[in-house]
Amino acid sequence: MSRAALPDWGYGPEPQPDPPRVEVVRPFPASRHADAEVGGLHELAIASAALPALSAEDYEYAVIELLSELLRDIARSRQPEVERTLMGESAHESMTELMRERMDDRTARVILRRMLQAQGMWFQLLSIAEQSTAMRRRREIEIEGGYDWLPDSFARVIAEAAEAGIPAAEVRDALSQMKVRPVLTAHPTEAKRVTVLEIHRRIYRRLMELESPRWTPRERHTLILALRNDIELLWMSGELRLEKPTVAQEVAWGLHFFSETLFEAVPLLFDKLESALARHYPGERFDMPRFFQFGSWIGGDRDGNPFVDDSVTRATLHENRLACLKRYRLRLVELTQMLSITSEALPVPDSFHEALARALMRSGEATSVASRNPGELFRQYLTCILRRLDGSLANASRPADGTPVQGGYTSADELAADLLVIEQTLFATGSAQLAHMLVRPLRQEVETFRFSTVQLDLRQNTTVIEQALRALWRATCGTSGEPPASDSPEWKAWLLSELAQPSDSEQERERRFDSLPFDEAQTLQIFRTAREMRQQVDRNAFGAFILSMTHRASDVLGVYLLAKEAGLFSDAAGTESCTLPVVPLLETIDDLRRAPEILRELLAVPMVRRSIRAQGGVQEIMIGYSDSNKDGGFFASNWELSKAQTKIKRLGDELGVTIAFFHGRGGSVSRGGIPAGRAVAALPAGSVKGRFRVTEQGEVVSFKYANRGTAQYHVELLASSVLEHTLKSEREEALLPKGEFDEAMEALSGASRAAYAKFIEQPGMLAYFQAASPLEELSMLNMGSRPARRFGATSLQDLRAIPWVFAWSQNRHALTGWYGVGSAIEGFLSVRQERGIDLLRRMFDESRLFRLVIDEVEKTLAQVNLDIAREYASLVPDEAIRDTIFAQIEAEFRLTVKMVQTLTGSSGLGTRFPKFHARLQRRLPAIDLVSRQQIELLRLYRSSQTERQRRAYQVPLLLSINCIASGFGATG
Repeated sequence: MSRAALPDWGYGPEPQPDPPRVEVVRPFPASRHADAEVGGLHELAIASAALPALSAEDYEYAVIELLSELLRDIARSRQPEVERTLMGESAHESMTELMRERMDDRTARVILRRMLQAQGMWFQLLSIAEQSTAMRRRREIEIEGGYDWLPDSFARVIAEAAEAGIPAAEVRDALSQMKVRPVLTAHPTEAKRVTVLEIHRRIYRRLMELESPRWTPRERHTLILALRNDIELLWMSGELRLEKPTVAQEVAWGLHFFSETLFEAVPLLFDKLESALARHYPGERFDMPRFFQFGSWIGGDRDGNPFVDDSVTRATLHENRLACLKRYRLRLVELTQMLSITSEALPVPDSFHEALARALMRSGEATSVASRNPGELFRQYLTCILRRLDGSLANASRPADGTPVQGGYTSADELAADLLVIEQTLFATGSAQLAHMLVRPLRQEVETFRFSTVQLDLRQNTTVIEQALRALWRATCGTSGEPPASDSPEWKAWLLSELAQPSDSEQERERRFDSLPFDEAQTLQIFRTAREMRQQVDRNAFGAFILSMTHRASDVLGVYLLAKEAGLFSDAAGTESCTLPVVPLLETIDDLRRAPEILRELLAVPMVRRSIRAQGGVQEIMIGYSDSNKDGGFFASNWELSKAQTKIKRLGDELGVTIAFFHGRGGSVSRGGIPAGRAVAALPAGSVKGRFRVTEQGEVVSFKYANRGTAQYHVELLASSVLEHTLKSEREEALLPKGEFDEAMEALSGASRAAYAKFIEQPGMLAYFQAASPLEELSMLNMGSRPARRFGATSLQDLRAIPWVFAWSQNRHALTGWYGVGSAIEGFLSVRQERGIDLLRRMFDESRLFRLVIDEVEKTLAQVNLDIAREYASLVPDEAIRDTIFAQIEAEFRLTVKMVQTLTGSSGLGTRFPKFHARLQRRLPAIDLVSRQQIELLRLYRSSQTERQRRAYQVPLLLSINCIASGFGATG
């Protein structure tokens, strides 16, 4: 097979017949309308009339030029200095002069801030233009070749399955196993406020409107003015948060995406799948489980976040519940208005009359409901549903000590059943399309989002859990002494003994709870809250308990014991099974290697096996991409994660337990932020089996789900990729283990990890990192409620993976995505010579994982700028540390570029990926400019003699961080 293309893998070099037209060599495209005011806008309106007829490629350039013209027009009218500075090579010199000589001048400070803000806005507008173009491109493909030709779609997956002769029974079995769960998290990687996201959405919708050919010149001019207004509002809106967001604000941020796009995206997903199945498996019946649901950590993730406490988690559950109930009410009102069908026009069966009579009687207002809509039976039934839903809303909104409203829905199943009555009646009376288009999407929403919108996971780390257990040991044993060490056989024996004994009385457990120190009691309260809220709100409101930094089986057993102490077992004695799923999170490379041992120990405990059986027979294991990368580097992390999945699955098969993996991915490549289709396609054969959970963190959430079209695309991309892997992975040569390839991966991984460890563990690394990057300054950027370090520590070991990656991307080193790979490949080739290069090239062609790693390394290398990185290094005051460490970085970078190009046969970084390369080349001139500005700002900020001077540089510095993050499209 040629290295030029891998058509069956779904993620090879992006096919594009013509070379990318990368014409942008300045921060903005050159202006055609230097004096554009109202007349210029009129010209733009006339020019925009051509948009509907353009190809996707030409459309992209036209839209980019349109947005740049409007932004320049705003800059020209609001701050002329900004427009002039951005257009030429004098930009850096002009801004440096402002920073060094005129920062005491308020006007100069405003100009500097506006310059940086304009650059950041330009990146945001570019992203919107590219998302709009992506939708245009997908429509072109569907128009020209039909829906079956659309990549990353159910139609394509089902068509290929049918062509490959996969029987309907196998597809049916795969669908019955499907459980796809994106999990939203509020990691501190999102720099955009909801206000900014809403403006972005309006700009995106304006571009969609301009695609229509129906507008008159006057109407098109009005649309252009509205688009300009939105961009001007973006200019005038504060981009930076003035204060760190509260957890409540993060909850509102997450729910924003549901109200804007996600509630409606999932029913459309099911509809696309059903259409594909009907087309390619005609006459076959497929049950459609609600396999796609969302999870969340926002308001439940306590790992290192002291602001998530019991009251926050309770408030989060109520807000999640209110969000979906309000959505259902809005949709029911719309449905009531639409279904104005009279009994004369459409006679209904007796079963519906009986159901209506029961609903009217239950409402207690039968006469008023019937008299309000005489003869309109569907409206009468929907009014009864609305009355019951209003009762549910009132109960969800009432204070804890308020009197509950009687007659409301107690579960989503009840509401879904009432909607099914209407749907089935419409089908039975020959109105199938009304049922399909109007009623079924709402029923599917209710079945998917239930009465909780998302399933809220709870998360805490082993250190905090262990502290609570040690306090519980003292309270149980009646001693103030020290319990056994957590890694000792005695500790595990105590845990097993406590789990095997019947629970103490509730009064005794309360007495014990009251005796615990405050922090330890708060940890136990997590589980008590889960028990109470599952009873009071919704049993499905919680997902699982995630145990961060799981090192051994006894860590997980400790969680089970706390759950037992809180009354979360299925029987009063507390010995049968736990009702809350417990998910170990394996994050370091050493823990990934111990995974089979940890799992075998756990599954040897009868209570654990009973708990898994009671929870559907599936044990979920979460694997962390971030900390494993920080621990061992990019290559070793990917290989160890792949190996761990293979070994864990094999052990699960051996012991008769289904394993489901929860992938803890971040936004950047270093933290597993690889496009979903490629990431799923490269997972080990048989490791998915329809079950897939993945974190969607920070800026990834807004990128994927802020706009309707992109949200629908990414939801289908993820679900169809999971289905494709389930149907095909164990048949595909590219995923099947090969001893020769695995041996090479092991050697490369070990060498890469050794080179990476030698680099980050050398003396002076912390000093270099702190000085040569905006690491410390990141804490001033109010992006998330969670601190950047656990437990207030200041070492590299205790630094979270997010700021670790974020800071290396800001200073243009980006080494978390490539360091050690060049040394590993060179060492491999030095030993194996020609046989080695032949083997690696075969692996590049035939091993999906190796190909993915090399591709992503190359893309990361393309984002590095050694000249600018050297300027960041100049901020390190110790010359010996600076020269030593940067020399290593430069040497490894050049070596890695050489080795990657040796494998790929490419002479330019990123050119094998035309769309990626075009996107990057549009941005790099402006990113380089802002990077140099940031270096100067860091120098001036750190050398400021007074607080006033520091404040003068602080906002521009934070804007530069925002700007670079927007430029690359990822933070951590």
